[in-house]
Amino acid sequence: MDKILELLSTKGVELGQQVIMAVLALVVGRWIIGMAGKLLTTTMSRQKIDSTLTQYAVSVITGVLNIILVISILGILGIQTTSFAALLASVGLAVGLAMSGLLSNFASGVFLMVLRPFKVGDFISAGGITGTVTEIGIFATKINTPDNVQTVVGNGKIFADNIQNFSHNAYRRVDLNRHFGANVELATVATELTERLLAIPNVLSDPAPNIEILEFRAGGPLLAIRPYCHNDHYWQVYFDSNKVILSYCDEKGFAAPEQAVVVRQN
Repeated sequence: MDKILELLSTKGVELGQQVIMAVLALVVGRWIIGMAGKLLTTTMSRQKIDSTLTQYAVSVITGVLNIILVISILGILGIQTTSFAALLASVGLAVGLAMSGLLSNFASGVFLMVLRPFKVGDFISAGGITGTVTEIGIFATKINTPDNVQTVVGNGKIFADNIQNFSHNAYRRVDLNRHFGANVELATVATELTERLLAIPNVLSDPAPNIEILEFRAGGPLLAIRPYCHNDHYWQVYFDSNKVILSYCDEKGFAAPEQAVVVRQN
């Protein structure tokens, strides 16, 4: 009986010491994890890294540290953690394989936020969708198309494809073509049309509109008519330029064009 009591006493002391050490490890570990999260947040904020990316990075780091802390506490309590760690690794691998597409979108979202090929409000063409960016998420980007349809595109598809940012540069060219007759004085047409294009609101004078021969046809040359404007005014300038060209042709008595061709519409 005395040996049993002595054994229980010894084990009780050891267990008590293990519990105290585990509690201390928990308190200290949580404090260290909290400080690490604050330090990482401060560092990323100073580097002007996107707040969404900062939050996800802090969540991932603190989550990994908490798992390590739990495994360490279990080890202090004398619980074998080798099989537990192996099981955790297996679960992590299975989840990773099942969520490979989601992880690809996550990684692409990180790169999009770091490299900044576009920002909210930019008019872009990416992932097969053209429109205005309304939100850049960590997994997907929301784009509002010109016909006012919100489209959610996975960041993986965006980052793997070509990205055209129409809002990045200070101005954009509006491409219009017009077929004129063979007997038209092209120099006069170019001068007069340029003056009228410059009178259109939001058409830039620098660079000024340019009118050149695009190609020759049997009935006369095809002119390339190119006014410039900021992307926000693209469609206004596009439609107004067509009206000006039509009005000018009616005024001068030029025949109707064979075909009004738009080289690129975005």
